[in-house]
Amino acid sequence: MKVIIIGGGIIGLGSAFYLQQAGYSVTVIDRGDLLQGCSYGNAGYVCPSHFVPLATPGIIRQGLKWMLNASSPFYIQPSLNRDLVNWGLKFMKSATKQHVERSAVPLRDIALLSKQLYESWAAVPGLDFAYAPIGMMELFQTEQNAHHAQDTIKEAAALGIEARLLNREQLSQMEPDMPMEALGAVYFPGDSQLYPNLLMRSLLTFLEKKGVQFLREQEVNGFVTAGNRITGVRSGAATHEADHVVLAAGVWSTALARQFGLNIPMVGGRGYSVTFENTPFKVHHSIILSEARVAISPMDGNKIRFGGTMEITPLHTPPRMRRVQGIFDSVKRYFPGFDMAVPPADQVWYGYRPCSADGLPYIGNLSRYRNVTVATGHSMLGISLGAATGKLVAELVAGQPTSMDLQPFHPERFER
Repeated sequence: MKVIIIGGGIIGLGSAFYLQQAGYSVTVIDRGDLLQGCSYGNAGYVCPSHFVPLATPGIIRQGLKWMLNASSPFYIQPSLNRDLVNWGLKFMKSATKQHVERSAVPLRDIALLSKQLYESWAAVPGLDFAYAPIGMMELFQTEQNAHHAQDTIKEAAALGIEARLLNREQLSQMEPDMPMEALGAVYFPGDSQLYPNLLMRSLLTFLEKKGVQFLREQEVNGFVTAGNRITGVRSGAATHEADHVVLAAGVWSTALARQFGLNIPMVGGRGYSVTFENTPFKVHHSIILSEARVAISPMDGNKIRFGGTMEITPLHTPPRMRRVQGIFDSVKRYFPGFDMAVPPADQVWYGYRPCSADGLPYIGNLSRYRNVTVATGHSMLGISLGAATGKLVAELVAGQPTSMDLQPFHPERFER
C-alpha cells in the first residue's frame, strides 16, 4: 500500500516513521529542501505542561495592547485577507473559559503519549536528538502572574501533571549560574528538552535508510480523484499514485485542503529564534519567561536558544528585527547578567507556525475522501506533539482504534 505524505516537518516525518514501521510504502513530498522550517528553529520542548490552548480568555484584549508595541510578543498585521478574517472570527469565538476547560484533557493526553514515544525513540539505534528530561520552569515577575501560578498548579494537579511553586530562593538554587530577577516560578519536572535540528536530521537519515522516499523542492499542485478517493498526487509535471494521502504541510495545508472541499481555518504565526554555542549564559532547565512569552532552551550540551513572538502576518513579509531585539531585551530583564547582542539578520531563524482557530491541532480522516488523513495546525506544539501525531496518523491510515480520542482534533469540526 502506497502512502504519500505531503510535508516533511516533524509531523510528516513522525508519520513516516510509524507508517514505514507498519509496512507501508511511504513517499514524502515537500516544497522545500527538508533542512529548515518550524521543525528546526523551535524551542525543542516536549511539554505536557502546555495543556492550555492558544485561544484563551483575555488574549484578544492583551493582543490589542501588544499590537501598539513593535517589539511585543504578539502582533497581527491588519488585513482584509479572507483567510485571516475567517480565522480571526473563529479564534475570538473559541477564546472562552469553557473551551480552555474542554481542551485540557485532550492536550494532556496527546502530550503524555508523545513524551512516552520520544522516550522510546531515544533508545532506537540510529536516532539521536539529545533528549533530556530536565523539566521546565515558568518564571514570573509580577504579583498578578504569581496568583496565576497558583491557579496553574491547581489545574495541573487536577490533570495529574506534577507542578510545584518555587520561591526566589529555591529558584536560585536550581539555577545557580545566572542571577535572576523573578519572584518565583512554576516548575514542571515532567517536561523534557530535545535539539530539533538534530532530531530532524537524524530522522531523515534513519527513514532514508529504511526505504522512505523523499521528493524535495516539489510543490503539490493537484490531486487525481476517483469517486470518494484520492488516487494520485500531482507535483510539477509528475503524478504519483497513492492509496492513501496524509496532509501534513503546516501553514500550506489550508490551500491544499480546499482542493478536498475542506476549510481548515489556519494562519501562519511567525516566530523567531537565535541559537548560540559555548556561551557563558548557562541554564539547567527549559525556561519560559511568563510576562514576556520568551523561551530559553539549553540544547545538546553546549547550545542555548532564545525564541519567541507570535506574529500573524503574510508568509512573504520581511522579518522584523525589532521583534528579535524584544526577545533579547526580555531576557535581560529577567537575567541582568545577560549581555549578548542581537546577531545579524542572516543568523536569525524565523518560521511560520500553523495556528488553528481554536489552538488545537487538526488530526483525523476526512468524510469526503476516505483515504485522506489531515495532520496539521499544531501551532507552537509541533515538536512536542510530533511523535504522538505520527503514531495517531499511522493508526488512522490502518483503520485501527486510535491511542486516544481524536474527536476534539477532528479536521472538519468547524464545518459541523
